[in-house]
Amino acid sequence: MPPPRVKICCMASLDEARLAIKCGASAIGLVSSMPSGPGVISEELIREIATHTPPPIATFLLTCLQDPDQIIAQQRRCRTNTIQLCDSLESGAYAKLRDALRGISIVQVIHVLDETSIREAVDVAPHVDAILLDSGNPTLQIKELGGTGRRHDWNISKRLREAVSVPLFLAGGLRPENVAEAVAQVGPFGVDVCSGVRTNGKLDEQKLRSFFARLVPSPG
Repeated sequence: MPPPRVKICCMASLDEARLAIKCGASAIGLVSSMPSGPGVISEELIREIATHTPPPIATFLLTCLQDPDQIIAQQRRCRTNTIQLCDSLESGAYAKLRDALRGISIVQVIHVLDETSIREAVDVAPHVDAILLDSGNPTLQIKELGGTGRRHDWNISKRLREAVSVPLFLAGGLRPENVAEAVAQVGPFGVDVCSGVRTNGKLDEQKLRSFFARLVPSPG
């Protein structure tokens, strides 16, 4: 099995994006307005980073919007090549996004709370290019839509990965010390990390390199 792809999230500047890519990231996360959580930057900065990122790298626009027309308008302002939907969408919204945003990848976040998350993922999988598992809680009065730094139940994540046919990214509390265990247990297509490779909120090159070095479990 090839090593999983790595998405480094919560880019705060073009320099952070360049550092993540230099260390081996195949995707970067650009966080737009959210009800809670870290890493939010302006749409102007998202567009600047996205337009200066080389084409092989996936630029993820993290959005909490649920109205497809608003999502389409936001992507056109930000110019990313991928949309990460951090909240649920109504039936029919995915088809509208597909029709309007040809060539733009769609990734749906599933917040792993309990067994119902598996059914949620199975239902949405046919409509998206990938699923990203995170540890938020959209049922709270102030929604948590990611960036919690918490680990969820990887046993559920593994079962969910086995139940869907689209690529799966794993997020939520990953860091250099536990990423190999996560990869071995869940078997994701990719992993997604934010706070686990930061020091005092800033991207830490030493932690980044340690994360990549420990990505794959040692033989035996």
